Amino acid sequence: MNRTDPPEQRIDDTSVQGFQELLNLNLIGYFLTAKYALPHLRKTQGNIINVSSLVGIIGQKHAIPYVATKGAVTAMTKAMAIDESQYSVRVNSISPGNIWTPLWKELSSQATDPDAMILGGKDAQLLGRMGTAEECAKAVLYLAAEATFCTGIDLLLSGGAELNYGCKNQQKTPSSNN
Repeated sequence: MNRTDPPEQRIDDTSVQGFQELLNLNLIGYFLTAKYALPHLRKTQGNIINVSSLVGIIGQKHAIPYVATKGAVTAMTKAMAIDESQYSVRVNSISPGNIWTPLWKELSSQATDPDAMILGGKDAQLLGRMGTAEECAKAVLYLAAEATFCTGIDLLLSGGAELNYGCKNQQKTPSSNN
């Protein structure tokens, strides 16, 4: 696993209760925050910036519950942007890829080969490095203060991780030329 956000969690091993808890954390929490902030934001023409994840857009192996909740955050952001535009409230999201955080540091230190795990995280981006929390904060600040003509967008902070055509075959045997 090169990422630290979604734990490996196959659908067969996921309980409905576990999935519901993740939905509450990763989706319902955003919904409730927006619901109770919007009356004020409508008066001030403020904006909402949700935090989704790159995997909510591109998917990830063995992470269906997490990916589903983050994809839902992105979809909710877009729908909310449409509804709130009548009040001049902007609603956007950011979707980070691999960002060097204390969690990355902790999890990589527990890996069999910490250096290999960190290198894998860096190599997953075209830029060959992980993003920083500061870069995420600057993106949020840009959306909040300067991007006044942006609403309904999902800003990818991924270092290009979603780009570049490459081997995607997940089959256990080599593919045929059919």
